[in-house]
Amino acid sequence: MEHDRLFIGGGWAAPHSTARIPVISPTSEQPLGSVPDADEADVNSAVSAARAAFDDPGGWAHWEPARRAEALNRFADALETRSGRIARQVTAQSGMPITISESVEGRTPAFLLRHAAGLITREPLERVQERADSTGSTLIRHDPVGVVGAIAPWNFPQSLAAFKYASALAAGCTVVLKPSPETVLDSVLLADAAMEAGLPAGVMNIVYGGAEAGSALVAHRDVDKIGFTGSTAVGRLIAENCARLLRPVTLELGGKSAGVVLDDVDVGAVVNSPAFSAMTMFNSGQTCWASTRILAPRSRYAEIVEAMASMMDGLVVGDPFDPGTQVGPMVSEKHRTRVENHIRGGAAEGARLVTGGGRPRHMDKGWFVEPTLFADVDNASAIAQEEIFGPVLCVIPYEDDADAVRLANDSSYGLSGSVWTGDTDRGIAVARRVRTGVFSVNGKRTDLGAPFGGEKNSGLGRELGTEGLASYQRLQSIFM
Repeated sequence: MEHDRLFIGGGWAAPHSTARIPVISPTSEQPLGSVPDADEADVNSAVSAARAAFDDPGGWAHWEPARRAEALNRFADALETRSGRIARQVTAQSGMPITISESVEGRTPAFLLRHAAGLITREPLERVQERADSTGSTLIRHDPVGVVGAIAPWNFPQSLAAFKYASALAAGCTVVLKPSPETVLDSVLLADAAMEAGLPAGVMNIVYGGAEAGSALVAHRDVDKIGFTGSTAVGRLIAENCARLLRPVTLELGGKSAGVVLDDVDVGAVVNSPAFSAMTMFNSGQTCWASTRILAPRSRYAEIVEAMASMMDGLVVGDPFDPGTQVGPMVSEKHRTRVENHIRGGAAEGARLVTGGGRPRHMDKGWFVEPTLFADVDNASAIAQEEIFGPVLCVIPYEDDADAVRLANDSSYGLSGSVWTGDTDRGIAVARRVRTGVFSVNGKRTDLGAPFGGEKNSGLGRELGTEGLASYQRLQSIFM
């Protein structure tokens, strides 16, 4: 698929840049297509279109919430008609198993648009409250923050883009979206859906690009807020830029979450459950919230390691378009090399390699890594502290619940985590003591209507739900 336009001002526009972004299949290692590699001039054009749309006195920002909600629901309809094509395109580019692409990437954006549409029709944009000194009242208003620069990652390109634009559009903001260079072809379908929905010109813009385009978007004086999902290193650079400009920013960054297995579980039932493999190995381990540090009670340590080794040996590695595949390739050759370097480092640090550690012998093409399990891992080691972002788990022993909580919190990250127990109240007690933005008891999945985000090196702010909507609004108090 060769595409030669950028989505700017409500339609396809010729780029200023002559450079191209090639997209390579991580399964076949063959080219899938290419798109324009936007430069600063292209970003300027997109931001100008978004600025004009936002500043229009009768435009999107000034529409009644019900009218915006109607448009968002049409957008959701248009995405739903493309859900199958979107899922296949995501799988082709990233290697995501097709069952995940269909259930997550093909469905989440429409759900989030509909949910955001519902929020803006239920939540009042203005309220009057009596002054504390009883001398009058105050009108409190929620206005859209302005032009939003949304930067999405490659691991869930459609869903994590929608985490940003659904709330931003609902609030009345206009958006310039920059997808990751590894996954740009699916955003062509997103642009087509926006046009079919009849979004006004400039309300939704999409520019493809790498670091140059991202930097231009973050530094642009006419951008009022940045929403970013990606690595902690890049997040720090974005935060520094936004701090200098006194600009709000939401950052959803990396994670190295703990999965705490309590001593009261049926080990075989838990470890072999779909919920456990999903919480630890979802999307071949290329998931920011995955519980990749398994904390196991010392009294049942050997039993848990054995069960996990059996579970990981049984995972099906293969063609991501095969519905039976559970582990696909890494997104790029560069990323596979990074994952393999972590595996070598874990062995060098003294961790015990229980299973995996190499490349699947039955796959002669593609950037695959075997599901890999380390035991006897020191929580201070690199494989326990650094985000590997691949099919690599490590098992760390603990003494009691207090020790498990201590180890779970002994991380520079604070995005997610999980606890596995036969006693829900005991699990909630553990969850309350772990410093993360989200946490799962017995594998319950993300609630797309609840706030999502991290602590510490896992980010700033929250996406989704009423809190996510509020992050794209500015407050004004009028004293009366």
